Amino acid sequence: MITNKRDEQAQGAWESYYGPNLGYVQEQYERYVNDPESVDETYRKVFQLWGAPPMASAELEPVAAPKSVALDGNLLKKGVDAGKLVWNIRTYGHLAADIDPLGILPKADTRVLEPEQYGLSQSDLEAFPASLIWDGAPDNVRTGWEAIQKLRQTYTGTIAYEFSHVHEVEERVWLNRQVENQSVAPLNAEQKKALLERLVEVDQFEEFLHKTFVGQKRFSIEGTDTMVPMLDELVHHMVDEGAEHILMGMAHRGRLNVLAHVLGKPYDKIFAEFHHSPNKKLFPSEGSMGINFGWTGDVKYHLGANRTVEGASDVKAKITLANNPSHLEYVNPVVEGFARAAQEDRTEPGYPQQDVNKAATVIIHGDSAFPGEGIVAETLNFNKLPGFQNGGTIHIIANNNIGFTTESKDSRSTHYASDLAKGYEIPIVHVNADDPEACINAMRLASEYRNKFKKDFLIDLVGYRRYGHNETDDPDTTQPLVYQKVKTHPRVAAIYADILIKEGVISKEESAQIIQQVQERLKAAYDRIKDKEQDPANSHHQTPAEERIAKIKTAVPIGKLRKINKDLLSRPDDFNVYPKLQRILERRETALNEGEKVDWGLAETLAFASIVADGKPIRLTGQDAERATFAHRNLVLHDTKNGSTYCPIHHLPDAKASFAIYNSPLSEAAVLGFEYGYNVYSPETLVIWEAQYGDFSNVAQVITDQFISAGRSKWGQKSSLVMLLPHGYEGAGPEHSSARLERFLQLGGEENFTVANVTTAAQYFHLLRRQAALTESEDARPLILMSPKSLIRNARVASSPAEFAEGSFKPVLEQPGLGGRPERVERIILCSGKIAVELEEAMEKSGEANEWLHILRVEQLYPFPEKEVAGILARFTNVKEILWVQEEPENMGAWRYIESKLRKVAPKDTPVNYNGRPERSSTASGFQQVHAFEQQQIVAAALNQKSIKHNITLGR
Repeated sequence: MITNKRDEQAQGAWESYYGPNLGYVQEQYERYVNDPESVDETYRKVFQLWGAPPMASAELEPVAAPKSVALDGNLLKKGVDAGKLVWNIRTYGHLAADIDPLGILPKADTRVLEPEQYGLSQSDLEAFPASLIWDGAPDNVRTGWEAIQKLRQTYTGTIAYEFSHVHEVEERVWLNRQVENQSVAPLNAEQKKALLERLVEVDQFEEFLHKTFVGQKRFSIEGTDTMVPMLDELVHHMVDEGAEHILMGMAHRGRLNVLAHVLGKPYDKIFAEFHHSPNKKLFPSEGSMGINFGWTGDVKYHLGANRTVEGASDVKAKITLANNPSHLEYVNPVVEGFARAAQEDRTEPGYPQQDVNKAATVIIHGDSAFPGEGIVAETLNFNKLPGFQNGGTIHIIANNNIGFTTESKDSRSTHYASDLAKGYEIPIVHVNADDPEACINAMRLASEYRNKFKKDFLIDLVGYRRYGHNETDDPDTTQPLVYQKVKTHPRVAAIYADILIKEGVISKEESAQIIQQVQERLKAAYDRIKDKEQDPANSHHQTPAEERIAKIKTAVPIGKLRKINKDLLSRPDDFNVYPKLQRILERRETALNEGEKVDWGLAETLAFASIVADGKPIRLTGQDAERATFAHRNLVLHDTKNGSTYCPIHHLPDAKASFAIYNSPLSEAAVLGFEYGYNVYSPETLVIWEAQYGDFSNVAQVITDQFISAGRSKWGQKSSLVMLLPHGYEGAGPEHSSARLERFLQLGGEENFTVANVTTAAQYFHLLRRQAALTESEDARPLILMSPKSLIRNARVASSPAEFAEGSFKPVLEQPGLGGRPERVERIILCSGKIAVELEEAMEKSGEANEWLHILRVEQLYPFPEKEVAGILARFTNVKEILWVQEEPENMGAWRYIESKLRKVAPKDTPVNYNGRPERSSTASGFQQVHAFEQQQIVAAALNQKSIKHNITLGR
């Protein structure tokens, strides 16, 4: 019971509470009496100090309060202020932390961490028990003053923490308790010695390269050396927890060191890449151009690697460091795609079964690139998205506090390089790269958090850069003061060796011996290669694939197609489909009957269904992939009464593999990179990315240029990714007309991908099935498809059932009804895509015989079907003109690519001319009337016999 004296004190304290506020306090007190843990910590302390609020004391037996000295309002305020101080130490302690090895960063205002800022003195804090202001205070911390000192020591050392932006209370409490209870076990003597040995290896490797290969670029790790043992720790922790795959992405800084020590790439192989010993196989033969051996390859600090390691319980894991171009952060979504692919079982119908414990991801960022490149934010956004999350990525910012020659004040608007991560509620730890043990503790915390909460974690590894951006660059011209400090700053291996010598873990002699042993290994590796002719590190022999690809059978028996179609139209009796959509789907029921037609949407669905029936998994994503931008797909149905969903392909009786379909975030670059990575790591899967409009794919140009187009040439990295890019001039304006076909054709080389612009549903069906058959094969390559918009529902695009059951993909289609009398044909039109259908419509409308004309639809633009086109042209001996017709401007579309190829196959002395829009800076007109007029002019000129032999171009 509360004493009378205590009642008097409490009465004065409760005087400021009345009305609704007092009622709320009374409600909290009732909960407190029943279960003190059910109310907030603040209320527990108030009730312990003041007892029961008025009106509640007569009805409830209060919990016995501990004996204490007499309290007044001022003392209570000091208690509350002490609690604020504790909160601010947790929240802002990082501002006073010792995380800058060089001491060059500007000092922050840290008054918020000082007791005096709250009117608190040492004696004030000593009057409180530690437990009053710090829940979970250690037993040896007795007073509030000791609690504040201990917390400041914890939060302002060489490792600092930012957790207050994590909104999930359970996670934030766990993080703070891990830090404050020092739950991470300290390293024992054996672990400390092993850590030193690794740091010496890292340091001496860089020193050896610097002295042996003078003036060569290597993008040294020096200044953030501890990143390597941190990665060792991550691999060890994740593999022991059962991970079978560790997926890593990083830019070029420190990459060679990571390859050598984390991926186990032999020193002599790395040295061979530096060592320019003659190799005649690599030189062009006389009169030739280019390298003789293999494909183009890439510089050594862009290359990836794989390694298998063994953990506890004989668990074997594959470590993969992804290949990466100089576009720094663009590897991020690729690695995320790797991880998702590694985590999923695609062998059963329905969505793949994901186990996030099977694979762990770590991405190493640059301190300028992390806040500077938008791809970072796009990739962080995957964290909680159903189609893209992978159970958490560990991020490391290798923070040199500089980007090339640009200092932080010029490269970001935020206090820390890591601040972007706060928007995604990612816990952040800043750690001094010169404190190896703190770095290991940071990685252990990150690994435990990721495995417990299945979310991202970020470590800001604050170090410096010992040399310039590369080893040939002189940083003294732009950062003279910084590099005065760098030149006299000891290396972390030496710093840590001195610490261990003082601790008695090793002796000076042992330290010197470790260095000598590493130097001997490096020299021995170099001696093995210095007089040896170098073989190319990678060779990717490629033989022409078109003849092999042409033999792939893609037809499906009509009986099987009809069964699949019937199964696709069945669904639970109680599932309520949107009535308008239901009528559309019902029309498909008879589409495979004789005399009927299969439209584009059904052809696609039949292709998908028959592919999974063959046992080939499919993954399809895009901003509107479930329905499709133009509403032709509708593979995820929505119940109109309860909002539940149903995917017919998931319930297909014949399905033998998974079918994943997800709407993606409003991003092209990150999503396309993710899908490319998924496909590379899961080559058996037909992975498809669909742009909302083809125009928007240019947002992902880096992924197209550096990975999809050139990945196999540079790294031997095969992909069979499909890009569906809606394309066609329909008066929708500059941003909804062109998928920039010309850019893909310009990138075409060495049969690196297939570019197509097909005009029938059956052609699309066979092309998809052919692409599925190519996955996992040596002939796998991406497919870039200019997919239709208005043509989706054009009856001329629909195909007969026989074309699915008996046909195959044809690179070139001849216009039916033309060319029957070859000797009379004077003009042969070649075209691709929608314009071909418009020519057909115009001819039918005119009713003319057009014996003077033949039309070839080039359905596959790259690789150019030279043999097929030449064979057709050879039948026509009186041709006066070959005319390329397109709806794109002359400097866009296929003309600039295809002109030379047409001249090569054209009959001797036959002119090859162009008909289409004139050169333009913008893809299309924004005025419907202008578009319609130009389109009509193109078609009319193409079908005008009198215009033969004239080079036809619209405009002035």
